[in-house]
Amino acid sequence: MKKLTITLCTALAMLLFAGSVAANNINLTNIRLSGQNTTAGANNAANYTLVQFDLSWENSWRTSSEPNNWDAAWVFVKYRVGSGDWQHAWLNDIGHSGGTGTGATIDAGLLTPGIAFHTTTNPTLGVFIYRSANGTGTFSISDAQLRWNYGANGVTDNATVDVQVFAIEMVYVPQGDFYAGSGGAETSAFYTSPITTNPYQITSEGAITVGTTSGNLYYASSDSGGDQGGPIPADFPKGYAGFYCQKYEITQQQYVDFLNTLTSTQANVRQIVYGLFRNAITVSSGVYSTNNPYVACNWMSWMDGAAYADWAGLRPMTELEYEKACRGTKIPVLNEYAWGNTTVTAANNITNPGANSETTITSNANAVYGNQTNVQGPMRVGVFAKSSTTREQAGASYYGIMELSGNLVERAVTVGHLDGRSFTGIHGNGALSTKGHADVSTWPGLYEGEVTEATGAGFRGGDLYFGATNMRTSDRSLA
Repeated sequence: MKKLTITLCTALAMLLFAGSVAANNINLTNIRLSGQNTTAGANNAANYTLVQFDLSWENSWRTSSEPNNWDAAWVFVKYRVGSGDWQHAWLNDIGHSGGTGTGATIDAGLLTPGIAFHTTTNPTLGVFIYRSANGTGTFSISDAQLRWNYGANGVTDNATVDVQVFAIEMVYVPQGDFYAGSGGAETSAFYTSPITTNPYQITSEGAITVGTTSGNLYYASSDSGGDQGGPIPADFPKGYAGFYCQKYEITQQQYVDFLNTLTSTQANVRQIVYGLFRNAITVSSGVYSTNNPYVACNWMSWMDGAAYADWAGLRPMTELEYEKACRGTKIPVLNEYAWGNTTVTAANNITNPGANSETTITSNANAVYGNQTNVQGPMRVGVFAKSSTTREQAGASYYGIMELSGNLVERAVTVGHLDGRSFTGIHGNGALSTKGHADVSTWPGLYEGEVTEATGAGFRGGDLYFGATNMRTSDRSLA
C-alpha cells in the first residue's frame, strides 16, 4: 500500500466528554505503514496492513491494590484515500503488537462489546493500550503495531492514503458496588427511600426501581433534579460494571484535531470559534487551530460532545457512572467533592497561561470555580496534578480522573428523564451524519436519527462559574 503522507495527531475525555493532548505529555511518533498482506488476493476484503508507531506518556500506573486499576491510551486511526474525506479505520480484534519497551496489554474496543468480532459489522474501532504489570512512571513503547483491515474498509491495495493516529488518555474504573448520594445536603441527591440521609447502594447492573417505597432509589425533584420516574432499565449503564473514562476534559487541541478531520459541512456545524473566556480556537482557509491547546475546551454543547464521542468510537457517561468515577467503592463522605472530602480552594490566578506548564500560584488551590476575576475561563486540564501531590491537592477522583469537580461541567446522561433512561450505552461508530451530528441509537437528544437536541442530558460537577456546592459529587441541581 502506498502512502502519500502520514499526519501525526494526538488527543484524550468517552465515556466522559473530557481529555488532554499533553497533560501527561502523551506522544505518538514515527507513524508509518508496514507489513501489507495481500495473500487473500488482489483487492480482497481480507487484505490488511500494520499501522506502526511509538507511544509514550508520563505518570502512568497500574496497581493490583486499592483502587485496583490502571490508566490507558485509547488509540484509534483515521485515513483518507487521495484527497477524499477522512474515514474511521476498522481494526482487527487480534494481531496487534505492543512492540518493545514497557510491557503492554492491548485490548480491542469493538463497536458492540459483548458480541463476536466481525470485520465489517462489528469491527474494532480502537484499542486500549496499558501496562501489563504493576508499575508507575513513564509508559513508553516503540514499534507498536495495529492491524488495519483496509480491505474491509473498501480501500484497494495500491491506493494512496493518508493516516492519522489519535491517542486519548483514559482511566479504568473496575467492576464493583458503590454508593449514589452521600447522605448530605446536596440538591436532589440520590438516597434510599424514605431516609434522605441514607445513600443508595448499587450492587449490579440490574434494573433499579425508583419511588417512595422503602428501599427504593429516590431523590427530591427540586430545581432540575429530574422527573422522579422509573424504573432505570437494566440496559442503562449504572457504573457497577467496569468502564473506561477519559482522564481529562477534552482540550482545545483535541477539538481542533476533531474539526480538521471533518468535511466543511460537518465542521461548520461543530465549530466553536468565539474567542471568549480563554477559548482560542480560530479558523483560516478551512483549517482550525488554537493558541490554548492544553486548556479545556469550553462552549461545547451536548451535541458537540456527542459528536466528538461518536467520532472517537466512544460514548457519553451516565450520571451514575459519574458518581462511581468520583467516589469509587468508598463509603460516602457527606457533601464531598470528587477528591473525597469537603476541602476546596479556588484558583484565582494563572501563571504561564496557554503553556503546557500553565498553573496557578494560589496556595492550596485544587479546583476552578466561583467565577474568579483573574481566571475568566477554564484552565489547563490536569492543572493541579504534580508528581508529588495527594488526591486532594490534585483535585483527583478515587481512580485518578481529573477535574470531575470544577473547571467545566461534565455532561452526563440523566436518570431524571425518559430520554436519558432509554440510553443503552451503545458506542459511536467513528462516523458522523453528513450534516455533522452524532447519529447513535438511544443517545439523548436524538431527533429524526441525529443528536440535535439535549433532552435527557444533564450537568454534573460544576464549573468555573458555579459556586462550590455545585461541584459536590452528589449534587444534582442540574442533572
